[in-house]
Amino acid sequence: MRSLLRALLLQTLACALLSAAGLASESKVLQIFFIDVEGGQATLILTPSGQSILIDTGWPGFNGRDAGRIIVAARAAGVERIDYVLITHFHRDHVGGVTQLASQMKIGTFIDHGPNMEDADDPREDFAAYEKAASHSKRLVVKPGDQIPMKDISVQVLTAAGEHISAALPGAGQPNPLCASEPEAAVDTTENARSVGALITFGKFRFLDLGDLTKRKERDLVCPNNLVGTVDLYLTTHHGWNQSNARVIVDAIHPRVSIMNNGAHKGGSPDAWETIHNSPGLQDLWQVHYALESDKAHNVPEMFIANMNENCEGKYIKVTAEPNGTFAVWNSRNNYKKTYSK
Repeated sequence: MRSLLRALLLQTLACALLSAAGLASESKVLQIFFIDVEGGQATLILTPSGQSILIDTGWPGFNGRDAGRIIVAARAAGVERIDYVLITHFHRDHVGGVTQLASQMKIGTFIDHGPNMEDADDPREDFAAYEKAASHSKRLVVKPGDQIPMKDISVQVLTAAGEHISAALPGAGQPNPLCASEPEAAVDTTENARSVGALITFGKFRFLDLGDLTKRKERDLVCPNNLVGTVDLYLTTHHGWNQSNARVIVDAIHPRVSIMNNGAHKGGSPDAWETIHNSPGLQDLWQVHYALESDKAHNVPEMFIANMNENCEGKYIKVTAEPNGTFAVWNSRNNYKKTYSK
């Protein structure tokens, strides 16, 4: 009996040590969850020390669908409180879920670009709902060049309220030869052009999220000189629509991997998809959804897609990054995982 008890005790101890080792290993990496909010954005980032920042909150309504999916991802990451919620701009698919999320989870600080300036009913209504939710927490209005005060990572604001950084980031500033041939895009007066765009840096790992920034403002970041430099991971801008993702910026930032936060019937424009897919140095493009309104030639292989059908379970894509620049991408639908070494 004693030998049996001793064996059980040793087995339990071994399991505990393995579990602790797994948690310790996970705690040393940066975790990024690309949550399916059906063609909106909700990107949850967890630092090694346990700080969290959520970029956008998805749609309102749908029986709390998007807030619920954010909470599921947060629980998977061990997050009980979101330290920062950054709203890129005041369109419904980005800010709409704030009220439902704030009613279910504690939020430390809200971050935005300042007042809504789009002359349309929906942004006005959504901004008013956002202000009401944010009134119960701290609020930080940012401008280009600002740093979000977080441990372990640098979160630098590149664009906000229609403005952009004026000086090149360290290691950037090279002339961009594509600027001369890139057609000038039309002026965009919507909230898209006012998006807060941020560069997240963890050691040698660099992740770029520009919200729904449109082509004219994208160009400002990389012409005549590339003010951003290159990145490892790129969240395709504006859900992979062709109002954004100009070749002049996609080629300049030279991502190793891109993730498209498209919906079943939103984003994933074939021409934008080709620009991203064919950009020099890109190893893989991942999609949150199969783009049903596109064709097979403009969707990646199914192992790289988190949700294949319109009526889906809202599976997410998770990235774990190491400070040496190596990172892995994991598809929660099929458990497919691929590692990208620096």
